[in-house]
Amino acid sequence: MWVGSGVLDVVAFVAAIGAGLVAGLFVAFSMAVMPGLARLPAATAAAAMQQINRAILNPVFGLVFGGTAVLAVVVAATTGVTGTPLRLVGALVLLVGAYVVTAAVNVPLNNALDAADPDGPGLGTAWERYAGPWTRWNHVRALAATAGAVLLMLG
Repeated sequence: MWVGSGVLDVVAFVAAIGAGLVAGLFVAFSMAVMPGLARLPAATAAAAMQQINRAILNPVFGLVFGGTAVLAVVVAATTGVTGTPLRLVGALVLLVGAYVVTAAVNVPLNNALDAADPDGPGLGTAWERYAGPWTRWNHVRALAATAGAVLLMLG
């Protein structure tokens, strides 16, 4: 699988590990966090998710999530120099399916939920508008990050 020991091979390998960690985070939300929150009253679930969304914005998450994105861009940009087309496809699947979806869908949904007053009467309604779309798109992110990790490893 590894031909040579160049820096770009290491970058692709670390990007694959990062993609696996990101995929694991997304899968955990799809398999446990969102189903667990769905068992709560809507306003309680919304208030809990508001806190989860605040707590996840920490340096470790930033390093793994942001660092993986940067490495995927490097892999995509240097595939012609070294690597295989599978690396390019893996990086692009990861970038589009995980990062573009996050920026275009999940973050705006998070921001809308965060804008809801945690003590106000509209919090339950905000959750009802949030939970279904956010979870569906999170499944997409989980699949894309998993596929990206696999393709980066195979490349």
